[in-house]
Order: sequence, then C-alpha cells, then structure tokens
Amino acid sequence: MSSISNVKSIADRPPRRKPESLSKLKKAARKLFVERGYHATRPQDIAREAGLGHGTFYLHYPDKRACFLAFVDDAREELDGYLTARRRPGQTLEQMIATALYAIFEYSEAHPGVLNAAMTDEAIIDAEGVAAKPLLQRWGEDWANMLREAVRDGRAAKNYDADIIGQAILGAIHQTASEGYRSGRNRESVVKNLTRFLVRALAP
Repeated sequence: MSSISNVKSIADRPPRRKPESLSKLKKAARKLFVERGYHATRPQDIAREAGLGHGTFYLHYPDKRACFLAFVDDAREELDGYLTARRRPGQTLEQMIATALYAIFEYSEAHPGVLNAAMTDEAIIDAEGVAAKPLLQRWGEDWANMLREAVRDGRAAKNYDADIIGQAILGAIHQTASEGYRSGRNRESVVKNLTRFLVRALAP
C-alpha cells in the first residue's frame, strides 16, 4: 500500500522546473550584441553562448531581429528605471536635465556598451520593409514629453515644437556623451556644460 502511495505522490508532484532558457538567451544575446554588434551576431551564436540547442532560440524568437528588439526594450526599461529613481517632484529645469544626464552616465558605466549596441536599431528592417523605430527616436520622444511637462509648469519656453526639440536634446546628449568619453573629459564638466547650455536655450 505504501509503495502505491509513493508512486501516486511522485505522479502528483509538479514537473521539475527546466532551466530558464529565455533568460539564458537574453543574457547571451546581450553579451554578443554588445561585443559583436547586430550584423555579426547569428541566432546559432546566441544559442551556443547560452549553452542551448539552436532550435531553442526559435522557441522564443521568430528571428534575430525580434531578439535584438527585445534587447533594445530591456535596455530602455533599465535606463528608465535609473531615470525614475533619480527624479524628484518639483525639480527645476536645470535639475531635471542634470538628473537625466547623470542617470545616463551612471547607467552607461554600470552596463558598458549596452546603449551603443541598442542604438543601432535604426538599421533593423523587418520582412515587410518597415523600419523599427530607433531607440534614439524613442528617447527623443521621451524628452519631448518632459519638455511639454516643463512648459505646462512654466519651467520652459513654450514657443518651441516639443517633438523637434526633444530629438535635438537627445542628439546633443548622445554626441556630447560620445565626445566626453572619447576625450576623457570629466563627467561633472560634461554634465555642467551641457545642462547650462540647454537651460539657457529652453528657459522661458
């Protein structure tokens, strides 16, 4: 009787959890996209790096493009988390800009190469020939929304097209950060100069 009970209890147990293959694939894809870039990374490379069979990749992603765009979305969410954690209600325009710049620098230092890799998505085209929205463009839209909020609160000039200026701000940040890193400039100096420039341009 006890042996029958043992068999029944074994049968009733939930199946042992398999290794989280999606998590492994994401980690491997992130590593390879940063190290090699999108075009030099193949699905089989990602599966091999993850220690999984090639077919496992296609259980989670229809193609490499979908995997890359998932990587881009993860990077965006992570950076948004850095920004959200540092924002405070009632910040001045100067504080708002400086907070965002510091968050970007801190994220870049904590996750080397991730933003540069993620920002290559403007070159990714799907099977129907429709371009994926570039990460830079999406972040420019976020800046446009921040600018609209500042205008509503009287912290920024209202005689601008927020969508255009949002993209301009993001472009300035991207180029300035690249130049600051390349030339070895002090982060405090980079943030201070760019913040001062943007505040003077946007102040009401």
